[in-house]
Amino acid sequence: MRETLRREDAGVIIAPESPAVADVRALLDEHLADMHATSPAESVHALDLSGLLAPSVTFLTARDDDGTLLGCGALSELAPTTTTSAGRGELKSMRTARPARGRGVASAVVGRLVALARERGYAAVALETGPQEYFAPARRLYARHGFVPCGPFGSYSPDPCSVFFTLDLTGTVGAAGDAGDAGDAGRVGTAGAAVGPAA
Repeated sequence: MRETLRREDAGVIIAPESPAVADVRALLDEHLADMHATSPAESVHALDLSGLLAPSVTFLTARDDDGTLLGCGALSELAPTTTTSAGRGELKSMRTARPARGRGVASAVVGRLVALARERGYAAVALETGPQEYFAPARRLYARHGFVPCGPFGSYSPDPCSVFFTLDLTGTVGAAGDAGDAGDAGRVGTAGAAVGPAA
């Protein structure tokens, strides 16, 4: 099945783009700075530019129809587990530009990334974010998209500064209501607040 990477949603254009583009890089730098200001260094799992350029990562931006950057997010392919050969994905680098918060940008990006994971036949999508109040809007966003708490996955270890969520894609398609905007939607690997972060 051909992946539909570009989507226009209520004037928000979500499409693949390099994270090295100047305005995107500035948004990601802001994201990383917020993550390090909110969590201990060893608990910051946000990808840097080189990580986002890896072949296993699909990076999307959300832009207004005039080209203004509204936000971004990424889907990273996880290695198969010993219990299943089906692919799995992880949401990373969810971030909404401050002027665009409250417009549903993060919800639209999460919806597009989850749809992409379904198109790829992934069994599940997971994410890591913070338990702090700063990340509460992001946690609400993910819950509204059907994500539920889970244990550490992939290379993560238990960490009091991390919480984990997963979305099972093997059953029926769940409703992904508009959660407004969680800014970063996570430290996604982090899901943000301010509403602002997802590593």
